[in-house]
Amino acid sequence: MKMDAIIKPSAQAGLELVQKDIPILSDGEALVKIHHSAICGTDVHIYNWDEWSQKTIKPGMTIGHEFVGEIVEIKGAFNNAFKVGDIVSAEGHVTCGVCRNCRAGRRHLCPNTKGIGVNRDGIFAQYASVPTSNLWLCDKSIPKKMYAIFDPLGNAAHTALKYNMVGEDVLITGAGPIGIMAAAICRHVGAKNVVLTDISDYRLELAKKVCPSVVAVNTLNKRLKDIQKEIGMLEGFDIGLEMSGSNIAFNEMLDNMIMGGKIAMLGLQGPNTKIDWNKVIFGMLTIKGIYGREVFETWHKMTAMLKSGLDISAIITGEYDYHDFEKGFEAMNSGKSGKIILNWVK
Repeated sequence: MKMDAIIKPSAQAGLELVQKDIPILSDGEALVKIHHSAICGTDVHIYNWDEWSQKTIKPGMTIGHEFVGEIVEIKGAFNNAFKVGDIVSAEGHVTCGVCRNCRAGRRHLCPNTKGIGVNRDGIFAQYASVPTSNLWLCDKSIPKKMYAIFDPLGNAAHTALKYNMVGEDVLITGAGPIGIMAAAICRHVGAKNVVLTDISDYRLELAKKVCPSVVAVNTLNKRLKDIQKEIGMLEGFDIGLEMSGSNIAFNEMLDNMIMGGKIAMLGLQGPNTKIDWNKVIFGMLTIKGIYGREVFETWHKMTAMLKSGLDISAIITGEYDYHDFEKGFEAMNSGKSGKIILNWVK
């Protein structure tokens, strides 16, 4: 049988909607009928065929990894945790299960990780095969479409919850969807002041819709030192979350941290990024790299926060039928969108 799928057809910019065979399952896999998927920044890189994509992606593959859907078939038992008809999402990092970290329960540190929609066929299709070990059973009290963005929400949660937030002053650099969701998480768990910086007025306005209490700052117009005075801060930010991948933003963060401050870095810095390491040493700063999500602890925490009142629904700024995927990618490439949803069922 055939299905619709969005693939990378050749080594050039763009994607194509084609007909492909419905996947045949291997043991330990589930066939999921996709209901909603979300476009990730990674998908945009693949669409644009940038330098990273050219080195990583094999043309012909189905892309995409953010989704929610329904199990229609399972091959092999998985402790009876899932059954046909379950609504599920999935962790996008497929780990090996045999390395030291996997065997110790630290799957997020697996050095052999393969990405769904990056290193193996993805989920921009009517049906997708997913390892049952990667599935997450969706709590029906949470709106189903929210599970389509659990992957990026997980990036935000993993980063924001790395350090104790209660009563702390937090600086977040980069108001993309993940930075905005991180700001909402920080406020939800008890941060005192949350300052979010960017140079896009659109993104900063979106941040205030998602998290009205955030202090949104365009650093082209205001200095962080002045912002600290305006909100009554005396010594610097306790915690920094670097989400921008900008050398300029990262260095400005270093200049505005309290002695002994802690930084979690999710944004990918360029290979030629330079910082004054004396600021790290004499400031006794802690810098922690973040990648993906803690499997499945982050998913547990996301579910708990959404059930206890965290509302990031405004981060979804557009929905398109999957036949109109080009419009979704156009919106993402414009820089004036939050998360974009593709609908695969009527």
